[in-house]
Amino acid sequence: MKTNYCDYIIVGSGIAGLYIALLAIERGSVLILTKGNIDDCNTRYAQGGIAVAMGKDDSPEFHFKDTMAAGDGLCDAEAVRILTDEAADCIADLIKFGVPFDTLDGEITLTREAAHSVPRIMHAGGDATGEHIEVTLSRQVRSTPSKVLENCLASEILVQNGRVTGVRALDCRTGSVEEYHCQFLILATGGAGKLFKYTTNSDVVTGDGIALAFEASAEISDIEFFQFHPTVLRLPGVAPFLISEAVRGEGGILKNVEGQRFMLDYAAEAELATRDIVARSIVYEMKKTHSARVFLDVTHLPPRLITTRFPHIYRFCRDHGLDITKGLIPVAPAAHYLMGGMKVNNWGETNIPGLFAAGETACTGVHGANRLASNSLLESVVFSRRVMQRTEMTVPPRHCEERSDEAISYCLPDREVLPKVSHLNLPNLQSLMWDKVGIIRSGKSLKEAASILATWESLLSQPSDRPSYELNNLVLCARLVTEAALLRKESRGAHFRTDFPQTSPEWQRHIVFRKNVIK
Repeated sequence: MKTNYCDYIIVGSGIAGLYIALLAIERGSVLILTKGNIDDCNTRYAQGGIAVAMGKDDSPEFHFKDTMAAGDGLCDAEAVRILTDEAADCIADLIKFGVPFDTLDGEITLTREAAHSVPRIMHAGGDATGEHIEVTLSRQVRSTPSKVLENCLASEILVQNGRVTGVRALDCRTGSVEEYHCQFLILATGGAGKLFKYTTNSDVVTGDGIALAFEASAEISDIEFFQFHPTVLRLPGVAPFLISEAVRGEGGILKNVEGQRFMLDYAAEAELATRDIVARSIVYEMKKTHSARVFLDVTHLPPRLITTRFPHIYRFCRDHGLDITKGLIPVAPAAHYLMGGMKVNNWGETNIPGLFAAGETACTGVHGANRLASNSLLESVVFSRRVMQRTEMTVPPRHCEERSDEAISYCLPDREVLPKVSHLNLPNLQSLMWDKVGIIRSGKSLKEAASILATWESLLSQPSDRPSYELNNLVLCARLVTEAALLRKESRGAHFRTDFPQTSPEWQRHIVFRKNVIK
């Protein structure tokens, strides 16, 4: 095997990975590993925008309170304070790098989304915020001395004497394996949205970083909390397409197949309730009306507002035969965002010295049990910058400190291998997770899923190419999500169990998994 060295190795090329690379190149040599091409990530599909308190009637304190409320008792207050206080400086960085945020009369325009008390969402290109950020940052990275290895899948974290020394990676084109060594390894690989049959996530989002970290004995926290976006286009033969939360923020109304508005029956905030409430309400309404969808109605809004504020959504729907200024938009929930991930402290450090995590793959404590809309891109830049600040400190980076909140650590339990289960492939895995570990859960369904997943895991062979590595990673992430959901005997935020429908004070704590370790 060939040996290569860089000061910083970054795995992943979404907003977190690219932003870190742009900051790191001023401090040392940088290598970016990405299993596809540099633009393959979830960032480019983010429509909602970035939340930042910069309006005249807003403040970081208001943003802090909204975020804490959405997190349903599990947000880390110090992390949220960092997020809201440091937001403006990080946005200034993005502007410096050239991200073209939307303006009106020379000022950045701000819109409102669900569970935000005031308008504070910045956009670029209307509903193309993620794409503009991704294109801008990737163009900047390409102009730096950073080395980018595309089609290169990280397959193992290298640890020596308790400290990360690098990563082993597979060249997806040739099948060759190389080792890359570094002082700092930063995982920015995104979430695990491809676990589910219906998802807004890119095909590359297969839980790679979480699986890598777990196998290296990093701690995984809050992974039972998976956010399902309430409004995803549901048209026969059309891949799931996100209908931004901002559409409801602008006045979009949810109606069932009988044409009746229903959200007021479930929440006083109606369409602007938190995502978990809206998603579950839609599921209940679909069951009540024996339908696989509901409708989002914007026909009462000015057509010009729709076409200029949501150009991508308007064009996508029009290209599939639907003029949303005149007709209803068929929607249903889909898996969207993982609140949990690698447990990190307020500097992005994991419990393994030298290993950092940023973006959706990290669990900073900001989102708690339920992410506030448009906080994810902001979290990526705020805590990515703190990763870089930590690596510059004269005191060597240390392991992740325990947060002040309560946490209980577990290892994955041994389960009886079933004599016969369905064949393991990606569609079967996604159907299992959607049906038994989805929006509405129960102890019975979770136990069934846990047994099947443990059996599938026992049948896995040594991976040799990108599809087999991805499937192995997804099976491990599926086990983590399912076992955590089974342990949490309550309903909180995005985690809802029919057998424990109430929130319990006893479970205002975090579930942490670590391989072969029980604390």
